[in-house]
Amino acid sequence: MGLMKEFKEFALKGSVVDMAIGVIIGAAFKDIVTSFTDNFINPIISSIGGSDIAGSIMLPWVDYTGLTPEEAAALSLNYGAFISAIINFLIMALILFFMLKGINALKNGAGKFKKKGKKEEEPAPAPEPSEEVKLLTEIKDLLKAQNGK
Repeated sequence: MGLMKEFKEFALKGSVVDMAIGVIIGAAFKDIVTSFTDNFINPIISSIGGSDIAGSIMLPWVDYTGLTPEEAAALSLNYGAFISAIINFLIMALILFFMLKGINALKNGAGKFKKKGKKEEEPAPAPEPSEEVKLLTEIKDLLKAQNGK
């Protein structure tokens, strides 16, 4: 029974649950970025460059006669898919960079998230000493003066 309890404590730790949620959201977000790249970025690049980004290079030592397009694609260097993957990675890295930058700014309370016009609060001045402390200080100073110190 101890093993089940230990596993339950491990699985229900906040960091493990947060990491699992992050992985699930990241997988869903990857599909969004891939769709964005395939449906928006690649056509823009194709229209500017005049060629399809999903291109491939046929290898000269492979005989492609009688192969279906899928089989031919499997035997070629598909540089377009690689370029799309690089674009996906760069978009994901950029988005994560800005998300972490925002989260860190929220944690630190700095940057754009501070209220404008609000000054940093100065520490409160030290409280005024009581009458007894003032009287004792005067007596101490008088005794020092009498002893010549």
